[in-house]
Amino acid sequence: MAEISKAEIEQLVKQIVSNLENNSNSVVSSGSSYSSTQYGGRQFIGIYSDMNDAIAAAGVAYKAVRAMSVEKRERIISAIRDLTRKEAEIMADLGVTETKMGKREHKKLKHILVADKTPGTEDIVSEARTGDDGLTLVEMAPFGVVGAITPSTNPSETVICNSMGMIAAGNSVVFNPHPGAICTSNYAVDLVNRASRAAGGPDILVVSMDKPTMDSAKIMQTHPAIRLLVCTGGPGVVRSVLSSGKKAIGAGAGNPPVIVDDTADIVKAGKDIIDGCTFDNNLPCIAEKEVFAFNNIKDRLISEMLKNGAYMISSAQADALAKIVLVEVTDKKTGKLKKTVNRECVGRDAAVLLDKIGVKVGNEVRCIICEAAFEHPFVQEELMMPILPIVGVSDIDEAIDLAVKAEHGNRHTAHMHSKNIDNLSRFASAVETTIFVKNAPSYAGIGFGGEGHTTFTIAGPTGEGLTSARSFTRKRRCVMADSFRII
Repeated sequence: MAEISKAEIEQLVKQIVSNLENNSNSVVSSGSSYSSTQYGGRQFIGIYSDMNDAIAAAGVAYKAVRAMSVEKRERIISAIRDLTRKEAEIMADLGVTETKMGKREHKKLKHILVADKTPGTEDIVSEARTGDDGLTLVEMAPFGVVGAITPSTNPSETVICNSMGMIAAGNSVVFNPHPGAICTSNYAVDLVNRASRAAGGPDILVVSMDKPTMDSAKIMQTHPAIRLLVCTGGPGVVRSVLSSGKKAIGAGAGNPPVIVDDTADIVKAGKDIIDGCTFDNNLPCIAEKEVFAFNNIKDRLISEMLKNGAYMISSAQADALAKIVLVEVTDKKTGKLKKTVNRECVGRDAAVLLDKIGVKVGNEVRCIICEAAFEHPFVQEELMMPILPIVGVSDIDEAIDLAVKAEHGNRHTAHMHSKNIDNLSRFASAVETTIFVKNAPSYAGIGFGGEGHTTFTIAGPTGEGLTSARSFTRKRRCVMADSFRII
């Protein structure tokens, strides 16, 4: 994800808080008004005005979870799955209405994916070792109260996915959601608590804030009752969590490159890349952000992209669009100007972005493509918009060299379309990303059309990878010396 400066965050927080205090944060979605504490007249469960009160409530919830059987935890998780499926469309609508980002139909699919493919208690597996000196048992134990920071790009999806995994591991959770997605995030918190109550669990199992701020995040990060911090967000907020002195899981930025060589199925590659790049308007951090195509197949690849909803702009139009979707801010560390994404453009439809440079198109256009030099900001910056630059390369050596540089060492996600096993292996080894998708859209990497579980907290910086219930546990060892070995 692209980084937001501290000044921008503070300004956003002030704006949100001001709106809340003036009761002007209510939004109308599908005929229902909602805010950070209620939806359609129903008060949310587990929402607090004071972070200390929220943590205290989560502490009580943890004691209840700790006393539960694994079977009861799984019943609660099953109830969360069921309610998420039933209310996926509501949350998709809330997310787009509040954040003005993404696509409703794709957000609905993401919620179904979370419900169907987030691991539960089956992910918590004990280990046993026997030998001449007896038996040792290793079990996956909870941390206790987990403090979680969630993004505006996948707000309710992340809250629900995190909740399921953390509860499966035996924890309770305190959320400090992104200020730009408070209402949607808190709807998801309420959903988890409603599911818990329906399944015979505690009324309050996870909690959140009605006015999340940097100060409430700081309290959460330093509070002695918080044993684990989990952050899904940009580099700045991840760095803050990792410097807290606590055990932390950080899911940070990416700028996923795609290589297409001359052995690829070009028809399939063109469709897959556009499908992946435009999923929820490129908000997922795993989505294709820039393409490195062999020169001898580049024109054919572009032709296939155009057949699948892409719109080609000239280099002059690309430069004009870059001045709109990227803005310059002063880096507080260096004092120099640096480019950052224009938040008003993140996750917007391709037609909306094209309109900003005077190009009128219909909804059939899903993606904006252009040929670009490696140095172009579209290649170097993670936009989180359906804009896809294409860089021509002469061979696999140049493709790998440039793709690794464009990924900026985030080690998040990379993609390749090829039938050459050597080329695929070389790129996978060189780029060192947490996710490497071969011959498929990017979302296959999180289980949508690909094998494996899903998550919206992909922890490259701290090494957990695609987090699941076991990521939120600590290992405990029990040793029985000289006994219980029956061989």
